[in-house]
Amino acid sequence: MAARSRSTVLVALAGAAAVFALSSSLVQAEVIEREKIASEVAASFLNELGAAMKREMTKGGPIEASNVCAELAPEIAGRLSREHGWRVTRVGTRVRNPLLGMPDAWEQKVLAEFAERAANGETFTGMAHSEVVTEPGGRYYRFMKPIAVQPQCLLCHGSREHIPEELRTVLSSHYPFDAATGYKAGELRGAVSIKQPLSNGNQ
Repeated sequence: MAARSRSTVLVALAGAAAVFALSSSLVQAEVIEREKIASEVAASFLNELGAAMKREMTKGGPIEASNVCAELAPEIAGRLSREHGWRVTRVGTRVRNPLLGMPDAWEQKVLAEFAERAANGETFTGMAHSEVVTEPGGRYYRFMKPIAVQPQCLLCHGSREHIPEELRTVLSSHYPFDAATGYKAGELRGAVSIKQPLSNGNQ
């Protein structure tokens, strides 16, 4: 009887291990699929924003281009959020608009990891981070794609003394608490951040 009981326990444990392994595999597959979609959403956001910046710069110069970040970027993020049911935002290493760009604790941690990875030779272009996290409000799938400072970004985000006076005035009116200056080309500017709540049935 004892041998039979031990055998039954071993079979049960083996079955449980198999179920756990299958569950873990399914969870991993789901995370990979979510990361694929999130990468596409982030790319769409950056491509649309970049195209708008170039268009407005050509049409009206840096003053018009600055309005893209102030007005169009939140609109694009809001539309993508509604289309996909995910919260899509931009966060910064130094914040221009505290109401929209302030990273939370998890985003700060990932931004620090991006900076460390870049310091070790990895390029921002191929970099991303995603995971399922448990927070006080529930479980979420979270994804971030870094944004590097491009040379053309320095007109608004470079050293203050090199920003034209008229543009400084416009930026001050849009962003009275602006801290997003003093960058150099190639530095980490921030990231596209995506957050999706997971139902109880999702892992």
